Amino acid sequence: MAELTELADDRALLGRTSTAERVSDILRSRIAEGFFPPGTRLSEDSIGGALGVSRNTLREAFRLLTHERLLVHELNRGVFVRVLTVEDVEDIYRTRSLVECAVVRGLGSPPYAVEGIGKAVSDGQRAAREGDWKGVSTANIHFHRELVALAGSARTDEVMRSVFAELRLAFHVVDDPQRLHEPYLARNHEILQTLRAGDRDGAERLLAAYLDDSLRGLVEVYARRVADGGQGTA
Repeated sequence: MAELTELADDRALLGRTSTAERVSDILRSRIAEGFFPPGTRLSEDSIGGALGVSRNTLREAFRLLTHERLLVHELNRGVFVRVLTVEDVEDIYRTRSLVECAVVRGLGSPPYAVEGIGKAVSDGQRAAREGDWKGVSTANIHFHRELVALAGSARTDEVMRSVFAELRLAFHVVDDPQRLHEPYLARNHEILQTLRAGDRDGAERLLAAYLDDSLRGLVEVYARRVADGGQGTA
């Protein structure tokens, strides 16, 4: 599998002191980047071999990610990437609205350090030009991750890292990722420009409306796909 070949490249991230936390960081990132779609069974042998870690270390990493609601353990079947419900999606967006809007609202005096946000916007625009809608999805998540990083809070970053990984699971059920993500390229750019102008209140209003619209669109598509019994690949 191509994703296992790429996963082997992550072995260097483990360093000399391989730990379950570092393994879980790698797998969480891979889930967030879309390498392991919902419903995927995670093989201990394949992943452990790719990363060069023991079975016990990998099982502990699986346990940590199960606690984060990214994986689910099914008795006598193994560990699988979780398939979200519509209620999960609604709760994810509730959390996003609470955290992301609070981060923007709590910004101090401008100028704001928006370099990372700007790169995410540029990455999304480039991916769109190339027709890479999975790349657009990834850039969009990076945009919001960089937005949260403006708070300068390691705890907030950690909480939202799992939330954004869960969000990627929801994106996987969408059979038309261009329709889902394309409208938000311009909205990401608008929020970036508003922050560059030092208009914190304006950015918060744009973000709140953005998240409301994104939730409605995703839930509509997600509910329809689940009702049809499909999982899709975004």
